[in-house]
Amino acid sequence: MSAAPMIELRRVVKTFKNAAGEFTVLKGIDLTLYQGEFVAIVGKSGSGKSTLLNMMTGIDHPTGGQVVVNATDLYERMNESQRSLWRGRNMGIVFQFFQLLPMLSLLENVMLPMDYAYLYDFEERPQRAMELLKLVGLEAQANKLPVAVSTGQQQAAAIARALATDPPLLVADEPTGNLDSRSAQVIIDLFQSLADQGKTIVMVTHDPSLTQRTNRTIIISDGELVNEAVARALPLLNHRQMLAVTKTAQRRRIEAGRTILKREETVDEFFIVESGIAEIVLTGKERNDTTVSRLGAGQFFGEIELLRGGKSLASVRASGDGPVEVLVLPRDAFLNLLKQSPITEETIGKIVQRRLEENRAADRRK
Repeated sequence: MSAAPMIELRRVVKTFKNAAGEFTVLKGIDLTLYQGEFVAIVGKSGSGKSTLLNMMTGIDHPTGGQVVVNATDLYERMNESQRSLWRGRNMGIVFQFFQLLPMLSLLENVMLPMDYAYLYDFEERPQRAMELLKLVGLEAQANKLPVAVSTGQQQAAAIARALATDPPLLVADEPTGNLDSRSAQVIIDLFQSLADQGKTIVMVTHDPSLTQRTNRTIIISDGELVNEAVARALPLLNHRQMLAVTKTAQRRRIEAGRTILKREETVDEFFIVESGIAEIVLTGKERNDTTVSRLGAGQFFGEIELLRGGKSLASVRASGDGPVEVLVLPRDAFLNLLKQSPITEETIGKIVQRRLEENRAADRRK
């Protein structure tokens, strides 16, 4: 996966106006997606996920902020016509309801973007369209009308059409929403294959099971993004609870090798690793340090002391490999969160028990 950004949203705001007044759907979104990532955007109905997608595609205009896609600012200097042509050459869009033209064959539907974007020689277009239909397993249906094939095959044809101009970015809005589970799995397999080839895939979905196949999951709640480390650390919270943690937690940066917590120190906070590596260290009788665990993004520490009382059972430090950024939740906020989510409390309780057993085993070895 390349380190080059494919999509950058900077403080993006979208406000709709109607007779009842103004309603802000996106509330200052900051987000960077990178080349070669397969990304899922999830959220409840009305959370703003489709509006967020429309900002990325240039289909809708932000009220404020900046949208840069593949190093191009979509709104700064381009008019609607220029943006449409740019989109045709740089972005493939897959819709939930396919949007195939009913009077054209699947082959002709796939050729349309090439015609519109003035790409490839006229004689080359049918051959390229057939190659794309073969890629999605539809070469035998190439000359059929959309109504003559299944819904899964229509969606596969829509993906072939989205790839017609060989765009680096593929954006899909609920692409499996109207498919059975087998057809949906075929589509996700295809997306995974395309991401492996270096294309960036951004998929809005309401199906949380699909996120197991993606590199990243972006959660949007009430027009704001949940911190990804929070979502990974506390996956059993509902989206609004995750957002509350995102807003409440304070971010701290600890330089490489520096101590975050000392053994026997009173712990009044819950820590979530946002980036870097935190090392859990036990000190033996001869003052030799033993690293018993290395925690990466989305993992946490401090829960044992907050739930069982007492002082820190081990020292925690930033790895010597580089700095660590942690999200810090005060004791009262952490305990209140567990009261709101009994299933999270139960899960963390099991983690506490396992870690205590690991620490005892490590102490015996020393």
